[in-house]
Amino acid sequence: MQQEFIENCTFDEIRVGDSASLERALTLQDIKLFAALSGDVNPAHVDEDYARSSRFHEVIAHGMWGGALISTVLGTQLPGPGTIYLGQNLQFRRPVKLGDRLTVTVTVTAKDSDKGRVSLDCQCRNQEGEVVVSGTAEVLAPTEKVKRPRWVVPEVHLAERIHLHRLMAAARERPALTTAVVHPVDKLSLAGALAAADAGLIEPVLVGPEHKIRAAAEAEGLDLGRYRLIATPHSHAAAARAVELARAGEVQALMKGSLHTDELLHAVLDKATGLRTERRLSHVFAFDVPTYARALFITDAAINIEPSLADKCDIVQNAIDLARALAVDVPRVAILSAVETVTPAIRSTLEAAALCKMADRGQIRGGLVDGPLAFDNAVSPEAAATKGIDSKVAGQADILVVPDLNAGNMLAKQLEYLGGAEGAGIALGARVPIMLTSRADDAISRMASCALAVRLIHQQREVLA
Repeated sequence: MQQEFIENCTFDEIRVGDSASLERALTLQDIKLFAALSGDVNPAHVDEDYARSSRFHEVIAHGMWGGALISTVLGTQLPGPGTIYLGQNLQFRRPVKLGDRLTVTVTVTAKDSDKGRVSLDCQCRNQEGEVVVSGTAEVLAPTEKVKRPRWVVPEVHLAERIHLHRLMAAARERPALTTAVVHPVDKLSLAGALAAADAGLIEPVLVGPEHKIRAAAEAEGLDLGRYRLIATPHSHAAAARAVELARAGEVQALMKGSLHTDELLHAVLDKATGLRTERRLSHVFAFDVPTYARALFITDAAINIEPSLADKCDIVQNAIDLARALAVDVPRVAILSAVETVTPAIRSTLEAAALCKMADRGQIRGGLVDGPLAFDNAVSPEAAATKGIDSKVAGQADILVVPDLNAGNMLAKQLEYLGGAEGAGIALGARVPIMLTSRADDAISRMASCALAVRLIHQQREVLA
């Protein structure tokens, strides 16, 4: 394969009238990367909702973005590597809008042999041929020839949390949920619960050893004055008391604090005093993945170790119900396996096929279910097309149903730690939703988990009404 090079034009090679051009379409990623580098966070440039509601009508770029493209042509083409930028005089004649395709052209207008300087006319036009930036530039042209391999610009993704932020914004429009926070005796669990309360998502009832809760609050400077606190001797008792409050209707949801998941679920699943329903209890992660266009739900990565086919039917239905509560009208559900063909030697492919047929027969309702699908085929339209998969789910899944807990846990943590994803976790299938966050989760994840519960509870009430 031939190596692509970048090569300059020396002062002696340059002639008056020489020109070079660059064409580039403006994306929202470009605008936000420019804002991140420059610190220019004017909402007209970076906030779609603000721009649409203002005189701008849509996001526009700062004119300096066009100026940056001019600098790119000067530094990479004419004169190219070794150029020293001495000055510019640019006028920004009209806004550059999201989706505009710009053509930047620089043309040599004069040379100063004594000083080695080159003057250039600079024009930046949009796809309509309209001038958006014009002016002049003066550079010190290189005197030595430079030819170097072209540096491959890395693909950059901003780790935005647009889906989680929209989720929390929508949840704040609903009444807060009275929530039993179980054993919040450390910084993260207590601060996360109080942050959710400050955001109007929950009304926390703190359940656990009073001295430990107050010590954690004092260490972090948190005021517990307006919150109800129910004292218990230890974490086991806290879990039992929180479940009792839910059974009595005193709280609408549970939130896991600094205790093991098994401790809380033992109380929740107690046949005599717990919160069981006819549904299998299952966990759903709602992830905001920077490289994926939609919110991504993963289930079950926290509760069911090796679920049976019947268990998976409930797991799928729980996830569909949650996605629908979050305004995903018809969730696309991908049943994951290692391959996309039904293979008797791989049990998960057989169960995927069975789940699809169960959806066809109405045993699973409210979503489009397809599988088996390998992970790449579930989330990448290109991968699905390459393998010739004709599916309304492949390449655009909203929900990923994993074969077992091991696969789900690894997938979720890979997305979080290597993929820049941030997620919220919730357990479904009990009488009340359970915000089942990890002890390592930050306040944003805990608040987003609260928002999931808020949206789910109020959607259920609307359906019943």
